[in-house]
Amino acid sequence: MKLLFVLILLLGATLPVMGATRPIKIEDLFRFKRLSDPQISPDGKAIACVVADVSLENNTSSSSIWLIPSGGGEPRRLTNTTKKDRHPRWSPDGKYILFDSTRSGDSQVWAIGVDGGEAQQLTGLSTEASTAIWSPDGKYIAFVSVVYPEFSEKPFKESNELNKKKIDEIAKNPVKAKVFTKLFYRHWDSYVEDKRQHLFIMPWNEGKGGEPRDVTPGDRDAYPTSSTFSVGDDFTFSPDSKYLLYTATPERDEAWSTNFEICRVPITGGKVETLTSANPAADGSPRFSPDGTRLAYRAQKRAGFEADRWGLMVVDVDAGGAFKGKPQEMAPDWDRSVNDFVWENAHTLYLTAEDNGGKPIFSIDLNKGKVQQVFTGGVNGSLSVAGKARLLAFTRATMSSPPEVHVARLPAGKAVNVSQANTELLQQLDLPRPESVKVKVDASTQMQMWILYPPGFDPKKRWPLVYLVHGGPQGAWEDGWSYRWNPEVWAAQGYVVAMPNPRGSTGFGQQFTDEISGDWGGKCFDDLMHGMDYLETQPFIDTRRMAAAGASFGGYMMNWFQGNTTRFKTLITHCGVYNFESMYATTEELWFDEWEHGGPPWGPNRKSYEKHSPHRLADKFKTPMLIIHNDLDFRVPVSEGHQLFTTLQRRGIPSKFINFPDEGHWVSKPRNSEYWHQEVFAWLKKYVKPGGK
Repeated sequence: MKLLFVLILLLGATLPVMGATRPIKIEDLFRFKRLSDPQISPDGKAIACVVADVSLENNTSSSSIWLIPSGGGEPRRLTNTTKKDRHPRWSPDGKYILFDSTRSGDSQVWAIGVDGGEAQQLTGLSTEASTAIWSPDGKYIAFVSVVYPEFSEKPFKESNELNKKKIDEIAKNPVKAKVFTKLFYRHWDSYVEDKRQHLFIMPWNEGKGGEPRDVTPGDRDAYPTSSTFSVGDDFTFSPDSKYLLYTATPERDEAWSTNFEICRVPITGGKVETLTSANPAADGSPRFSPDGTRLAYRAQKRAGFEADRWGLMVVDVDAGGAFKGKPQEMAPDWDRSVNDFVWENAHTLYLTAEDNGGKPIFSIDLNKGKVQQVFTGGVNGSLSVAGKARLLAFTRATMSSPPEVHVARLPAGKAVNVSQANTELLQQLDLPRPESVKVKVDASTQMQMWILYPPGFDPKKRWPLVYLVHGGPQGAWEDGWSYRWNPEVWAAQGYVVAMPNPRGSTGFGQQFTDEISGDWGGKCFDDLMHGMDYLETQPFIDTRRMAAAGASFGGYMMNWFQGNTTRFKTLITHCGVYNFESMYATTEELWFDEWEHGGPPWGPNRKSYEKHSPHRLADKFKTPMLIIHNDLDFRVPVSEGHQLFTTLQRRGIPSKFINFPDEGHWVSKPRNSEYWHQEVFAWLKKYVKPGGK
C-alpha cells in the first residue's frame, strides 16, 4: 500500500484520474499527435513513422521521423525540425533512411543514418524534390521533381539553372498574368501552369548522392496528378535495379481521360515503354513480389469513371520488369475495391478495402485466388511488411481514436498498438463509440448508418439531431478518424450525430456505388430521407431540433435539401455544387462531371445537368443556411457558393457566407480550422439548441 501511494504521488501529475473524463473540445483536435506512413525495417525490428505536431498558437504544423520498436518499447525521435520531415524509406541494408524535408527552405531529399548523426541533404533542385525511394541493390535513388518540360531534355546542370531562372523571373516580374493554352492548368488548390512531374535518378554511395538525371523528360507527367489514382508510392525499381516502372498520366485529353498507364523506362534514360496499353481505363501502383518474378498493380475497367472498382492485377515478369504473358485479375468476383497493398512473399499479398463502413485488412493467396479478411476493426491503412520477419505494420484509427501504428505477426496474429502516441490524451476524453444500424430503403436494399451519441447521453431525454452527409459522392462514413469533419467533436456539442451511407457510398458493392451516377438527387436523396424516417421514430430524437450538414457532395445535398425538404431547422453547406452547368465549366477534373452526367452539358444527356441541379429550385428555398466556400477550391469553385448566397439573400432567407481566401476544398490551416469549427457550432446552436431535454 505504501508503494502504491508513492507511485500515485510520482505519477499523479501526468496520469488522469480513472473515470474523470470530459467531452472533446475543438482545441483537442490540435493536441493530438498525427501519425502516418509507417515503414517497417528490412529486419522487422523497428518502424520509421512520421509524427506531426500542430501549433494552434503559431498557426503552424511540423513533422519529424520517429523510430518505434516493433516488439514494444520507447519510441525514439530520429529527426528534429520545426519544418516538415516526411516519407521515410529504409535502405535495403537497413542502415539509412531517406526522407523528404523542407528544413532547407523547400522540399528536398535527405538521408540519415539509423544509428544517429546529422541528416545529409542529397538534392538541391530549383524545382524541389520529394517521394524518394531506393533501388533494390541500394546503389540508386529515384525521386519526383516538378519541372518545366521545355528544359527537361538538357543536361541536369543546365536544365536546373534554366528552371531556376524561369522561377526567379516569374517571382520578380510585376506582371502576374497567367497564360493558359490547354486544360488542367490548375488542380485542387494550386495552379499547375505548364510544369510536369518527372522522375529523377541519382547514384548513392554510402551517405552521398551524385548528380541527378531526368529519366522521363518531355511534356507528360510521370506521377499521378490526382490522388484518386494514387496509393502509396506510384513508382518502383525493377528487381534488377535497371528500370523504373511508374504510373503515368494520360498521354492526351488528360482533363477528361482516366487512362493512367504503367510505363517502364531505363534508369539511364531512353525509350519509354507503355506496359498496360490494352486497358483504356486506369492502371497504377506497380509493386514487385519479393522474389522479383511477379508484378501486382491496380486497374479499373471502365474508362472515364474514377470511382470504378479497383481490381488487383498480377503478371509474371523478368528481372527488368518486362511482362511475360498477360496480366490476370486476382479474385475477379470479389465485390470490393483494392486500396493499399503489399507483398509478403511470392504468392501472398495483404491489402485494404472499404467494407461496410470500415476498412479491414485482407489477404489474398495467388495460388488459390482466395481473399480472406484477417485484421478487422476501424480504418486500417499504410501497409508495410517485413517478409522474413513475418511482420505487418500499419495505421489503425476508429471514430473515437486517431491513427496509431500497429504491428501484427503474419498470417493473422493480434494487432498491437506500438506507438501509443495519443493514449494519455485519449484517457482524458469521453469519446463514445458509434452504433451501426441498417435502414431498409427499398424492397431489396438496406442502408448502413452510424449513430453517435453525445457524452452523458440519457436515452430517456429527447436530443437534437445533426445529420451529416459525406462527400464523394463515391465515399463513405467509416469507423475512422478525421481532423476536418470529426463526428466526436460534433457530438460533444450536445447532439446525436447520424452518418448515413446512401446509394453512391463505397464499400457496399460496386452496384451500390454505381447507382448514384446520373441520379444525384434521386435514389440517394430517397435513401437519406428513409434514414431520417428511421431517426424520427427513435424516442430520444427531438424532431423539433434537427439540422443537416455536409461538404463537397454533402454540400451539394444540403443545397438539394433546400428545394426538397423542410425537415431541418438549418442547413450547413461546405464547398458544395449549386449549379451543375457552371460547375462543369469551372472545375478541373472534367472526367468526373462527364461520367456523372453522361457527357458534357452540350452532349446527348443535357437533362442530367438540369434535372438534379439545386439552382432550379430556388423558388422553394426556405431554410436558414450557413455557407462556407473557399477561393482556392478548384474542384468545386467558389462561384458555386457565391451563387447560392446571392440567391438566399435575394430571397430574404437567413444566411451567412464564410469565405477563406487561403484555403482550398478543405480548411487545413490550424487557426482557420479553429475558426471554422467555432462559426459552424455557433450557427448550429443558434437554430438548434444543444442538449437533452
